Parts: sequence; structure tokens; C-alpha cells
Amino acid sequence: MTSCAAAFTRHKPGLKWMPILFCFMALFIAVGASRAQAPAAKGIDDTWQGTLHLPQRDLRIVLKVSRGADGVLAGTMYSIDQGGQPMKTSSISFQDGTLKVAIQMLDMTYEGKLAADGRSIAGTFTQGDHPIPLVLERATPETAWAIPEAPKPIPPMPADAKPVFEVATIKPSAPDEQGKYFTVRGDRFVTANTTLLDLIKFAYGVQDKQVANLPDWATSQKYDLDGKPDIPGMPDPDQLRHMVQLILADRFQLKFHEEKKDMSAYVLSVAKGGEKMEKAAPDSGSLPGLFFRGLGVLTVRNATMQDFCQLMQSAVLDRPVVDETGLQGRYNFLLKWTPDESQFGGLGVKVPPPSDAADAPPPLYTAITEQIGLKLEAGKASVRVLVVDHVDQPSAN
Repeated sequence: MTSCAAAFTRHKPGLKWMPILFCFMALFIAVGASRAQAPAAKGIDDTWQGTLHLPQRDLRIVLKVSRGADGVLAGTMYSIDQGGQPMKTSSISFQDGTLKVAIQMLDMTYEGKLAADGRSIAGTFTQGDHPIPLVLERATPETAWAIPEAPKPIPPMPADAKPVFEVATIKPSAPDEQGKYFTVRGDRFVTANTTLLDLIKFAYGVQDKQVANLPDWATSQKYDLDGKPDIPGMPDPDQLRHMVQLILADRFQLKFHEEKKDMSAYVLSVAKGGEKMEKAAPDSGSLPGLFFRGLGVLTVRNATMQDFCQLMQSAVLDRPVVDETGLQGRYNFLLKWTPDESQFGGLGVKVPPPSDAADAPPPLYTAITEQIGLKLEAGKASVRVLVVDHVDQPSAN
């Protein structure tokens, strides 16, 4: 499991994207675990571990189950080969020998039956539409896997700082490179497989239809950008956009003027009954994380409504999305829907025919209302348009 906040995945057809950080989480496809010798026990409060055998690699998973003074169970899961970031369960129960675990933000569940000797749990791990058998073993002091120490968070950059890229490279993407992403790695801002139009949309918070007069190469030639800010600390979204704006002017010689234009748009508002999203914790960090684990499976963490609108208009929908929710602050939520053929054009993805399965998620507009208490409607809006006056292919690094 990936910890994240960041970008597009590198597998077909799903992609992951973050206006600020995007990251696409791998689907766990695996089975098995090594059998540890442990004394017979029937209780569930303990440390459990098992290995997920992915096609590319094995991932060791640890589940710690504890019980509070009130008798209520709590759980924390770790993918220790992917950094070991703790992931709190959104629900966990143990009844009649059956353990049920869910982490809603990861669209993940596990259900298993405790063996008669109390040493193992045989069950099914599911993420998205991929149910896979998985055995967890009760860990002992001798067999328990060490969980990596969590990396220390990078302190935020001063809010009034105006960073520039101290060092930056822009080079054509490899012809066989898959996916697309924008992300922060340590002290570096990185993009992959991004066109000039993608960079403009990120830097100025606009949608395809809001950029006019670009040459053909600006939407076909793809680039990888790797840059280090000249000021230490984690930049906020506005500081990231500021740095990309500067590099567009420097390396691409981008010049444009702005116009206002009435055009078809989508308007996001609060539905009757009110919003249903979880407020992000105040200490959840300065960067939002919005990422797809598949077409129509979107995890949002620590994001404003403007961040959500920006992602939807740049990656999913074919016109600008205007925020009229009036909601302040940052939110966490999982949104699942069945996309139609008009969606995900911003990622260059062809959506497969909709599933006829009775349990298929609803269409986007229904899902937004039912799952997060918002409403998305087609309408008209006056939006800004960037009219490009001059642009060159990027200068050599």
C-alpha cells in the first residue's frame, strides 16, 4: 500500500493524478503468508502479519489489533515494504470467530476466520473489485517483523516565501513511459509524462478549454520535470504553482493575456441535507492528496473544495468546474462511481463500457450526492481564459 499524497499510476488503463500531489495506489493481488509458530490462543488482540505476493514484488503486511478500556477494538495496518506508514482502520469487529476490518479511504476490507488453534486467520483481502485469499499469522516476539520508523515530516516553508527552482531539469519523456503524475519527493517537485498544457493547467488552475492559441506540440510532446526549490521546507500548493509559473516563463518563454468568457461549466454546491465529508485533522499537513486507484475510485485527503474542483475539471470532466459550496477548510473522503465515455479525457484514457453488475457504483452525479453530500450540475459560468501570445519549446537544461 502506498502512503501518499501524490499522482498517476503507471499501469494501464488507470492513471493517477494530483493537482498538487497525486499518487495512484497499487491494487494488492496476492495470497499467502509464512506460518509462524505461536502458542495456542483464541483472542484477537495481538499483532498479525502476512505477505501479499504481487506480480512485481512481495509486500509484508502487519495488522495490530488492540482493545481499549471500554472494550472497543481498534486496528492499525502497516505495509512495511512501502515505508510502514500507519493506517488506522475505519471499522473493525470480531464476532463468532470472524474478524472484519475496513479502511474506507483505501477502499479496502479484510474478512477472515480465526483458526481453532488461534494461530492464524484465513480470509479474503479486497481492495476495489479484487478479492484475494490472504492468511494472517499471529506474530511472536521471535517472528514479528520490524516496522520501519516513520520518516520525520518536512517542516513547512514559510508562508510568505516566494520560492524559485534552484536547480531544475526538463527533458522529453521516454517514448514508452506510462501514466502521468505531479508529486513532491523529499525536497524535489517532480512531474512525469506531462505536456505543456498539463503544466499550464497545474500552474494556473485552469481546464483545457480555458487555454487558447497553443501550438500542436504543446498538447502532444511530453516532458519530465525535476526541480529543487531554493528555500528549505515543504512548499504549499500556491508556492508549487508559483515555481511552475516561473519555469514556464523561463524555459518555455510563455507569454499570455487573460480574457473572461461565458462558457458551459459544472457548478458544485452543497446538496439538500448537507455535506457528508470528514473534516481533515488540523495537523494533517499542508499538501492535499487526491489520487485514483482506478477509473472512478478517488481518494481525497486534506483537500479543499477548490482542490477537488481542480482535479475534476483537469482529469475527469470536459469543462470547468466552479466551486459554489461555500465550504471552508479541508476534507477527507472516498468517492466511487461508474464513469461514462465522456469522462477522463483529460488523462487521455478511454473508459470501458459500463458494467451491468447490480453492485456497480452509481454514475458520478448520483455518487457525489449520495456519498459526500454535494451536488454537481451543468450550467454556465464566466471563467478566465489564458490566450497564449508566445511560447517556445523548452530550452536545454
